[in-house]
Amino acid sequence: GSEVYHHLKTVIKGRFGLDATAVGDEGGFAPNILNNKDALNLIQEAIEKAGYTGKIEIGMDVAASEFYKGANTYDLDFKTKDSDGSQKISGDQLRDLYSEFCNEFPITS
Repeated sequence: GSEVYHHLKTVIKGRFGLDATAVGDEGGFAPNILNNKDALNLIQEAIEKAGYTGKIEIGMDVAASEFYKGANTYDLDFKTKDSDGSQKISGDQLRDLYSEFCNEFPITS
């Protein structure tokens, strides 16, 4: 675990610069990525660099209640002030997105 974390810091530093490796209150990184898939790619690269490909699986706490907007609508751009609403998707679309992630990455939960 900690080896992957340290490799993740190196990967993030290489792509986004030293400032992006600052950690939050819970020890997580917050680089300026464009989408969730980019985050999963960073994690997968760190797993590979640490030599744990096929030995580590990813668990996600998506906190969907934070971006649920009612009426079966989820806003993937909920943190952007004055969002244009173009990133709002249905529950079925969100399920399909998670399914896609599970097919492309070693995600177990």
